[in-house]
Amino acid sequence: MVVTSCRHVIAPATLPRIPNGLSVLSYNVLLPNSQDGWWNYKMYLPPLSPEEEFVSTWKYRKSLLRERVGVVDADVVCFQEVSPLTFKEDFAFMTDDLGYDGVELFRKGRFRPATFWKKNRVELISPAQHKDRTMLTTFRLLGDNDEGKAAPLQIMEKDSSSENWHVLNCHLQAGKNGGRRVRQIVEGISTAFKLAKKLKERDPTNLKLIVCGDFNGGQDCGAVQYLEKGSIGPDFLEDGDAVSSKEKLLPLSSPMIDAVAADGLVDRTPPATLVVSELISLMVDDGKVETCYINPHFSTVVLERLHRIYNNLASVSGEGSAKQMGKADVERWLTIINGKVGRGTEFRNAAKFMGWAPPTELEESGDESRNTSNKSDKKEERPPIVIPDDGILTLDDFVAVYLSELREGKFWGIAWDLATLGEPLPVNDVFVARYDRVYCSTSLTPTAVMDFQCDIPCPNKAEPSDHLPVAVSFQAIR
Repeated sequence: MVVTSCRHVIAPATLPRIPNGLSVLSYNVLLPNSQDGWWNYKMYLPPLSPEEEFVSTWKYRKSLLRERVGVVDADVVCFQEVSPLTFKEDFAFMTDDLGYDGVELFRKGRFRPATFWKKNRVELISPAQHKDRTMLTTFRLLGDNDEGKAAPLQIMEKDSSSENWHVLNCHLQAGKNGGRRVRQIVEGISTAFKLAKKLKERDPTNLKLIVCGDFNGGQDCGAVQYLEKGSIGPDFLEDGDAVSSKEKLLPLSSPMIDAVAADGLVDRTPPATLVVSELISLMVDDGKVETCYINPHFSTVVLERLHRIYNNLASVSGEGSAKQMGKADVERWLTIINGKVGRGTEFRNAAKFMGWAPPTELEESGDESRNTSNKSDKKEERPPIVIPDDGILTLDDFVAVYLSELREGKFWGIAWDLATLGEPLPVNDVFVARYDRVYCSTSLTPTAVMDFQCDIPCPNKAEPSDHLPVAVSFQAIR
């Protein structure tokens, strides 16, 4: 039987499981900081007090994740932004505590997708496909007993549940990269379509496909429009640039369905999944979200604060009565904002402005004959970046260091630094957007949609990430 209505569920709750159906949870978990992600504490605004700092630790954040994922109890869980350095330890709870004994980790990158599943509910029937920040897993459902619970290892034959279900886990490129996001989603969909053909599915243009993850863009971004409209061309602009040089068509019989905005859910607006402090109106000169990645410049409010901070830090005599920041001043500043000298783009850019330069290849290798050594050897031999003893960081350079942060979209990092250095911005509003999405092909119908809600900036004591998850149950349409 096909369910004809979609149930609306408010978290915390368990996703309803439907016979011949599949439930999926998608969650950008914010890079685990058990070893990597040292900067995660800067995501908390206002800055945490010493008594509250435990909230930003991975141990605490992991406990929140474990509880949330366990309650939802989806068949398939798609994480984004996991760390390969500590993945096994970071997410051991998924198998040990929650029973997700199937797992696929994306093969490359510092911020990776990972997909978990319960082997007593679904079986992986084809090797995972790893593309540019998308990963495709293809499953066959296992049988359901009369109570709607999975019957281990019983495969239902001659039924829609025995057919393939494709789940595309996406973490599309952030920032002013609309064209790359479109290429990534086009490649991911194309991979699913080609695999459906290879597996000799009845109609690869109407395969059972779920696309979920962090799109790093809202309703008007090119990747979303491609899925919802079925095509995108060179006339579509994002952040002022065309996202494609030619028309790109969805290889499916119909555009995809925004599952979280299912037709059966009336009198409801899909909730935001990115809930953070609203900083752009305070930080960028024109204060517009739409143009904040198009060569942005600081507002007067920020420039005044940066000038005061510089003057308070500078102790080296310069021209006239002005003071400048020398090595000791820069190291003190870096220790305040980054915990120690030697990490962060602020450190690397400041060192360059103060005169540090990487050695030439010949100097680095020490001998022409060693130019044939492999790249990993050269990387190991590369001398560390240092703050020059006699270097000076001018006021203009100090501002330029932070301007570089702005143009990389690190609004949160700048705001945290300003507050910690005694010049907090008057942050009163919350920025909300729906960056995390779940789509399905028209061969599927959403049967339950779970909303996760928060009205204060994330992460916080109750939320382990700056993103909220999305969760949907699906059933095949016969």
